[in-house]
Amino acid sequence: MGPLRLALQYVLSLIFIVQMYLAMAVMAVIFLPWALTSPSGAFAACHSYCVWVRWTARWLVGLKSEIRGTPPRDVVLVAAKHQSFFDILLIFGAMPRPRFIMKRELIWTPILGQYALRLGCIAVDRGKRGAAIKKMIAAVASGKDKGGQLAIYAQGTRVAPGVKAPYKIGIGALYKELGQDCVPVATNVGVFWPRHGILRKPGVAVVDFLPRIPAGKPLPEFMKELETAVETRSDELMAEAGFKRRR
Repeated sequence: MGPLRLALQYVLSLIFIVQMYLAMAVMAVIFLPWALTSPSGAFAACHSYCVWVRWTARWLVGLKSEIRGTPPRDVVLVAAKHQSFFDILLIFGAMPRPRFIMKRELIWTPILGQYALRLGCIAVDRGKRGAAIKKMIAAVASGKDKGGQLAIYAQGTRVAPGVKAPYKIGIGALYKELGQDCVPVATNVGVFWPRHGILRKPGVAVVDFLPRIPAGKPLPEFMKELETAVETRSDELMAEAGFKRRR
């Protein structure tokens, strides 16, 4: 990408980011009466927003997006790779009743936090691993768990392409406690939409819903199978996107 094209891409990326957050505010207001009276309104608002961001990303910055595999529609645990805000939108938009395990600080984020609570997302303190796991388990046991697709980022945070980070035991605790199948999700979105910065690159961002891991496996076996599946497929998708790991 030459200097002039790169400069234009930065300008278009900035326009995209500004309109994206303006659209979030506008849609939140439009759907607010429905969202206050029913969680269905909150889901409708968020699904509409996902469609909008995907469309404007393609139109403004040339970033296309694909959903591969079979997104679950039943009550399952979803364990995903997390590289940027975009994979949240792609994963959420692909499932009918998704809820996320989210860090507690996001509750206080304007619009995003309020809608997350209406969706039934579970907020935990990421800095207190033991307490966070207990919080997640308690939410299930107390009846706050509302079915649908409970999504968790297995590494607990955004991880840049090519960076290795451990898989947290929280996903294993949920797998054991819920007794549900687990659907791994791989992605390459960080190649085009980084964790930080303005530039959004053209290309094809992908989230891939992989074959589910049946419930009831021994925890060490489950953790190994999950990490192998997600990391292997994510590496393949990033290579497909032209990413070359530094040596």
